[in-house]
Amino acid sequence: MFSSPEFWVAVAFVIFVAAVFRPMSRQVAAALDARGTRIRTEIEEAQTLREEAQKLLADSKRKHRDAIKESEEILAHAKVEAERLREQAQADMDAALRRREQSAMDKIAQAEANALRDVRNQAVEVALAATASLIAANLDHEKHAAIVDQSIRNVADKLR
Repeated sequence: MFSSPEFWVAVAFVIFVAAVFRPMSRQVAAALDARGTRIRTEIEEAQTLREEAQKLLADSKRKHRDAIKESEEILAHAKVEAERLREQAQADMDAALRRREQSAMDKIAQAEANALRDVRNQAVEVALAATASLIAANLDHEKHAAIVDQSIRNVADKLR
């Protein structure tokens, strides 16, 4: 056995493999450890990025909900304000119509009073003219003098 060249080749091969395996196994182990550490670091970074993305998503959703709520509040306020303005405009228009109606009624009443006064004045003038013509036609000089004297006495009595 010790004399056979195959035995010595086998022993040399085992020694060579043992001598090479030990440093190689350390390098392979170190490379695997480094790769494992790098992978672990990348996984941790990915988890961190995922958590940040989830936080940003949650924040974005919250902001979106807040914006929707705020827009709904603004819309509701705008509707209330529009209704108030519509009611105010209606009230203002009603008041203006009442003022115009009252003004028209006042003008009509004034026109009626003027017309009535004009008719009365016309009636008085017609009555005076008719009375004057009747008196002139039916009154002679003696009756005229008696009426004038009677009127003077009546005025004198009323002045006392």
